[in-house]
Amino acid sequence: MSRVKAEDLEGLLTAEGQELLAGLREHDPVDDLAVATRLRRTHDAGLVAAALGQARLRQRAVAKFGADDAHRMYFTPHGLEQSTRSSVATHRARRFASFRPEGVADLCCGVGGDVIAMLRAGLSVRAVDRDPLTCAVVAANAAALGLADRLDVVCADVADAGTGGLDGVFVDPARRTARGRVFDPEAYSPPLSWAQAAAAPGSPGAVKVAPGIPHEAVPPAAEAEWISDGGDVKEAVLWFDGRGDRVRPGGRRATLLPSGATIVGRGLPDPPVRPVGRYLYEPDGAVIRAHLVAEVAEEIDGGLIDPTIAYITADGLRPTPYATAYEVTDVLPFGLKRLKALVRERGVGVLTVKKRGSAVDPEDLRRRVRPPGPHSATVFLTRVSGAPTMLLASPAPA
Repeated sequence: MSRVKAEDLEGLLTAEGQELLAGLREHDPVDDLAVATRLRRTHDAGLVAAALGQARLRQRAVAKFGADDAHRMYFTPHGLEQSTRSSVATHRARRFASFRPEGVADLCCGVGGDVIAMLRAGLSVRAVDRDPLTCAVVAANAAALGLADRLDVVCADVADAGTGGLDGVFVDPARRTARGRVFDPEAYSPPLSWAQAAAAPGSPGAVKVAPGIPHEAVPPAAEAEWISDGGDVKEAVLWFDGRGDRVRPGGRRATLLPSGATIVGRGLPDPPVRPVGRYLYEPDGAVIRAHLVAEVAEEIDGGLIDPTIAYITADGLRPTPYATAYEVTDVLPFGLKRLKALVRERGVGVLTVKKRGSAVDPEDLRRRVRPPGPHSATVFLTRVSGAPTMLLASPAPA
């Protein structure tokens, strides 16, 4: 994807640019060459190229922002890749709003995913970024969505701009360089220690971090929240509250979207290890990242199948938003021949392979088993009390 330039955005904001973008909403990128050739007969070639590039970005943005917003917003390739999806940003903005700050400074604001959510939550926002194009994009996005009246955009280094007296602070450090993802929180830009110093005095303050952040790297003053959306872990947030008790320092929570279900850590010991029961529960990834498997196990009166594996087993079926339940039909030592025979015997034609604690490649296993029948099943490749094991199961009734 070619780089978006300031003059591209300026051209797209004109009446001519708006007309081009409106006509390209349903455009198929496969037809780029033919469409570009046609449009260049009546429009400047540079503007046509910018409109086609923006149309492609908007189509990609639908997955994060929804069609209605995505086709009114403006993006850069990097800004879209790093932006927060609207469901996660909305959840965070609502929590910010519950603290009732006078306003929020969004430091390292990017193209404005979080800015938009906070504005829609009724907050006043100061968006700060050092890149002039990014600042122009976030301003254009707020204007396009009718939210510009409570937004102040400051183009400056976050270290120089500060919070401007606002009592809420959100920091979204860059976690990627030209060489790829950054895993050390002190290698973020700005580093986690700087972000914490900026966010902690505020009420509230929050820092977006990678979901894989080591628990030992979480500052003691922070409450860490892991967020999943549709079962996929999207991010972690470190929350601070400098003037109240609405954040639990050292606490952990997992929030599952779109339901909004939240489970909070209570410092429980590890669940007991027990034989595989009738049901197997697969905890949501945010629950696992937050180390809250014990809380879920207690809720469903279950135990672990292995001390090192985050699968819970129980004899009863208990509804929980924090784990997916499967009814176990077979518990067998791992063996390819045995699995082939069992799949053939059960007439399983669609085999879902899940693994935890196994080195087997699921795709390779599916190819080698080649299930032939009309039924479906799930096989869990894992360990039970240290032994490599196959669990054949099917989704339990909701």
